Amino acid sequence: METPGSGAQRSDRIESWVSSTLSRLSREEKVSLLAGADSWSVSGVERVAVPRLVMSDGPNGVRGTSFVSGRSVCFPCAAALAAAWDPDLVREVGAALGREARRAGVQVLLAPTVNLHRNLLGGRNFESFSEDPELASQLASAYMAGVQSTGVAACVKHFAGNESEFQRHTISSEVDERTLRELYLAPFEAAVTQGAWCVMAAYNRLNGIHASQHHWLLTRILREEWGFDGVVVSDWLATRSTVEALEAGLDVEMPGPPRHRGPALLEALEGGTVTEDLIDRSARRVLRLAARTWASPLAAAPPEPPPG
Repeated sequence: METPGSGAQRSDRIESWVSSTLSRLSREEKVSLLAGADSWSVSGVERVAVPRLVMSDGPNGVRGTSFVSGRSVCFPCAAALAAAWDPDLVREVGAALGREARRAGVQVLLAPTVNLHRNLLGGRNFESFSEDPELASQLASAYMAGVQSTGVAACVKHFAGNESEFQRHTISSEVDERTLRELYLAPFEAAVTQGAWCVMAAYNRLNGIHASQHHWLLTRILREEWGFDGVVVSDWLATRSTVEALEAGLDVEMPGPPRHRGPALLEALEGGTVTEDLIDRSARRVLRLAARTWASPLAAAPPEPPPG
């Protein structure tokens, strides 16, 4: 149980560890933190005790690190949970999923999906909560809080305008700003302002610009307006560039090995098209995420052992 002031004290310890660790990393080590090492993880830096970050799909279970093997508990899908109109229940489900993630060795659960039901033919409607932004906002916050209560990061997805499966890698969602704010962005804002540690950038374009390199979306709205200090990770193979995406605020390219980070980012750094300050900015966020999860040496408790 936290004592008064202990939350602020832990935050101070995290920031101190992040700054100290960042100062000890080489350029190559910093760049290695900004992309996946493989399909599901970002490699750590063993030399300075930076842990590996393992990610896994949700939202109604924890896949683990394989598409074809392993077992996990299957929970009701988000649309079914939303039909209960019960944020407390959804928070309990989130906490149970967090415990499942710990057992599977996962630090970042790629969930909840908070896109809205806007079309009956939406192929992934089942994994989103609702067509109503208020209900989706309350449940997104509850799910996130439940997952993160276990020391596992919730990665809120897919940011933003990803309400269609048709040509989802290339389609442009054309939405005016008022509609965006009142409908499509509302569940993300609710989860982020309540403390989400991770957000996933979507495949699609938003008003002509890919979400993974959309400065207005990732910097102006997410960070400057909502105060997000966590990590923005790309959807799998959704990173579209080296320089533009980093400048816009995309921290981690997934999966690995990288196409736009790694050697390409080092080349951009050495050629002067990317500054080390930009790399430090994202590396700092990745270190903060590691420190917030139970993977970190600062974690409050060790992971639970796997079920016998």
